Amino acid sequence: MHAVRRVPQRLSGGRDKDRIEEKMPRIRIDNITVDVPAGATILDAARKAGIDIPTLCHRQGHPPMTSCLVCVVRVNGASRLVPSCATLAQEGMVVASETPDVLEARRTALELLLADHVGDCVAPCTQICPAHMDIPRMLQAIARGDDRQALIIVKQAIALPATLGRICPELCEKGCRRGDVDEPVAICKMKRHAADMDLFGGNPWLPQRRPPSGRSVAIVGAGPAGLAAAWYLSALGHACTIFDDHPLPGGALRYAVPEDLLPREVLDAEISLILRLGATFRGEFVLGRDAGIQDLLKQYSAVLVATGPADAAKLASFGVPLLAGRGPAFDKNTLMTRAPGVFLAGGVITPYKHAIRAVADGRHVAASIHQYLSGAPVVGEDRLYSIHIGRLKGEELAVLRQGAAEAPRQQADVRSGAIPPALARVEASRCLQCQCSADCTCTLRQLSARLGANQRRFTVQRRPVERVIVHLGVVYERNKCIACGLCIQVAEEAREELGLTWVGRGFNIRVAVPLDGRGRAALMRCAAECVEVCPTGALSFTSAAACRCAEQTTAASGQERR
Repeated sequence: MHAVRRVPQRLSGGRDKDRIEEKMPRIRIDNITVDVPAGATILDAARKAGIDIPTLCHRQGHPPMTSCLVCVVRVNGASRLVPSCATLAQEGMVVASETPDVLEARRTALELLLADHVGDCVAPCTQICPAHMDIPRMLQAIARGDDRQALIIVKQAIALPATLGRICPELCEKGCRRGDVDEPVAICKMKRHAADMDLFGGNPWLPQRRPPSGRSVAIVGAGPAGLAAAWYLSALGHACTIFDDHPLPGGALRYAVPEDLLPREVLDAEISLILRLGATFRGEFVLGRDAGIQDLLKQYSAVLVATGPADAAKLASFGVPLLAGRGPAFDKNTLMTRAPGVFLAGGVITPYKHAIRAVADGRHVAASIHQYLSGAPVVGEDRLYSIHIGRLKGEELAVLRQGAAEAPRQQADVRSGAIPPALARVEASRCLQCQCSADCTCTLRQLSARLGANQRRFTVQRRPVERVIVHLGVVYERNKCIACGLCIQVAEEAREELGLTWVGRGFNIRVAVPLDGRGRAALMRCAAECVEVCPTGALSFTSAAACRCAEQTTAASGQERR
């Protein structure tokens, strides 16, 4: 039987006609029954039922484009899949939207789009950084004089930036594309600049700590991994006690790094912030002598072992079975051991040569411990999904250089080892900003990560990196366009005089500015809306990297605490 609803109709003369019955199709999607108005699509029905069918080329309430084909579903067991955005719901339909074959078809559609989508989700410097720090946005903040925001961006990934700014091996600079032009940006010195300006500026930044969770963590080891974990877990509202066999915290940073490389007042200042955030320190504690892991589990909700390198005998002395074969037994994705509530990080897993790797481990394990304490599935941090352009040609580098300063690399002061503050903005402005401006909002990236799409499954000749100014403050990067057609639809609805149009046919079709892209007045009325609907960042504001993600960064950090 059809479900019905009564709809008021108005006759000439302004009189209301008696309510009439309108048939409402009833369909089943993934075993959920839903009634929808006549004329609704399967996609409409799915959204009403709370089922997430992904789309890249659809705007709610507008005609379907059916260009991306990532919204396909199977109807009534038919062999042919159909786009849910353009298929009307009909009485009695049985729709499957999450079967393995449907998901594989969506993944294939994404992989075909990725094969012709040329862009780096994240900059090469961020990709190569062991902590995956958002380097371009840090540099962008410094370049505009916002050192506090730069510090917040850094601390999203690195808990001890002033310390690492002095001893980091500058791995990220090996990936800097500015190095293909002249010299890499002094990324490590810029990190140190942001950290020092904050740490010694009289009002060091602290995130607003979440309300107490009622959960506690014993962190055994006050080296870079343990300290980093304490920073992030304390900010999340968990009570952290840091144990160490030395009288003072710092681990190898204090007892192995020469003081002329790392002044102890710098290390102490950064550790003091971790303690101000709520962590406590207990020195001269030896795990296995003063207490075993099982003893700690009776007092704490979770235990993190971050003691530095430990051989089999030392691991055995800790009091729980942490060994498997020759090394510690743990999940590489979550850093959780076979013992419930026990986690490992830092040198106890792998003796790291560089402290930045241990600090990255500390942040990673903190995410897993937080999930464990919250009763959520322990899956660890989200993997950094990114596609890559590879090496750029000379003319492509010239395109990226258009917005970067032409200044040479600024040299550090001989005595302090830092770049003087007045020159830090100059150095930061040398960054080519080669990351995607929509890396935190790109629907193509989000769906590709969700479905495990492989950029390299299909191979085509790479398009060159291009940028065209289509409006004051709006740039169009043709190489990122997936020809979804949404911007053309928006421009047509806005009645743009010039607008955007299709150029070419078949696999070579492209979105372009009419008149061969020579005008900067393509989007006079709807530039902002075109940027908003673009699913890949092919259209963006020239300052999008700052304005589209800065709020997310600050929100993730929490408000400042004084």
